[in-house]
Amino acid sequence: MIKNIIFDFGDVFLDLDKAATKRELERLNISEFSEEMLINNLQYEKGLLSSEEFISAYCESFPQLSAQKFTDSWNAILLKFPEHRLRFLQQLSKEGKYKLILLSNTNDIHIDWVKENIGFFEDFKNCFDAFYLSQEINLRKPDKSIFEYVLKEQDLKPEETLFIDDTPENTAAAAEMNIHTWNIDPATEDVVHLFQVKKELF
Repeated sequence: MIKNIIFDFGDVFLDLDKAATKRELERLNISEFSEEMLINNLQYEKGLLSSEEFISAYCESFPQLSAQKFTDSWNAILLKFPEHRLRFLQQLSKEGKYKLILLSNTNDIHIDWVKENIGFFEDFKNCFDAFYLSQEINLRKPDKSIFEYVLKEQDLKPEETLFIDDTPENTAAAAEMNIHTWNIDPATEDVVHLFQVKKELF
């Protein structure tokens, strides 16, 4: 029986356009990225670079970039948060049947945008018993260590836990640890249908 539900954020609650940042940078004639820059992206998600260091690295590599142009391009991936998903989560929280946990690979620039543009972000956050952002815990999916961290921190049993994420590598990593998973397809599925889609677990 499921007692704990771990949710991803992007493309589970917050709609994303994952190709948007690449597309916006290409409009500025930026299409090739060094290995160092790709490593920087991962380091930034783990909170091992500050936003200032991260933005400066891009602007130094591409003189046509300003900090604002880069930030706008970086945030282009973020779309909207449909309120029916908040209502679904609030109802789950109110019922109190499950421990609710958020586990997201994200970064400070994206979270700053969310706080500015999603008026109910604090209401969303308050629905969870634990709220883990990759840059705050210096870990990221699909590394095994992030799942070990959450299981230990929250004293969870994998067989009593469901993890919902749109990225196959992330759900595969969780499944290897005997965590139940839903690799949600944001194009055809909605988290609010959780109890219909995964009814065999509940």
